[in-house]
Amino acid sequence: MASMMSCRTHIRAYMLPITRYNVSRMLSTSIETPGASTSQTAATPPTPMTDSNPPNTHYKITLRRSAISLGDKIKGTLISLGIHRRFQTVYHRHTPETAGKILRVKELVEVENVPDHLVKTKQQQRQERKATRGYKVVGSKRDTFMHV
Repeated sequence: MASMMSCRTHIRAYMLPITRYNVSRMLSTSIETPGASTSQTAATPPTPMTDSNPPNTHYKITLRRSAISLGDKIKGTLISLGIHRRFQTVYHRHTPETAGKILRVKELVEVENVPDHLVKTKQQQRQERKATRGYKVVGSKRDTFMHV
């Protein structure tokens, strides 16, 4: 009787509607199944890590939620990270101190790991946000006047 109950629960698990979680789980388990083509996998050695993917050395921290009504300790943590306004982005090296500060305000910030070459200064970030000029200088009347 107990085996009958366990079979029913397994059948119910297979009859569940397909959701994003179930599909991703099925895909990940189907990819990891061994024995599909063992001769090909055994013949090809694993590829070493190339320089195309440099190691992540910095945190890219962006404040997504405001800390207006939160306590002084949380606000102080944000200030120590260098974040003063919403949607401001700062970069910090991977250190235990920075990781602890991020964990303290994890509900307010969005964090990405980025390599060294993607770290941008404040001036570079401002230049990226700056709009392009709406006009182009082709010539001036002063140049034509002086050449006559």
